[in-house]
This record gives sequence, structure tokens and C-alpha cells, in this order.
Amino acid sequence: MKFVDWYLKIAVVSAMIGGSMEFFMIKTGFYDKVTELESEKRAWENTPEAQAARDALNPWRGHDNKDASKSS
Repeated sequence: MKFVDWYLKIAVVSAMIGGSMEFFMIKTGFYDKVTELESEKRAWENTPEAQAARDALNPWRGHDNKDASKSS
């Protein structure tokens, strides 16, 4: 192959950039913060307020009842 050295250079530089990004995210506490936000989000999604909001924003909430009564 003619450009093997070029592809190897790109692969090495890409790996170094990706590794430095991961190192930065670990050192700044990015993953800890994301884990905390995700747990808060999941805890909120299980509350009655979240269920009421999902039900209120569901555009198909009335269609399920109509379809069930038609098929009976």
C-alpha cells in the first residue's frame, strides 16, 4: 500500500487526542457529575409528578381508549 505511513500517523494522532480527552474528563470529574445527573433524572422520572406530565403531554392518550372500545 502506498499510504500506510499516512494512515498510521492519523491513527496514532487520533488515539492520542481521544486519550487526552478521556484523561481530561476523568480529571475534571465529568463522569461523576454525569452519573449524579442521570440518577437524579431517573429518580424524578419515577415520581407521580413526572407520570402526570407524561400523561398530560401524550397526544395519543385518548386514542387508546377509543380503539379498545371499538374492538370489543
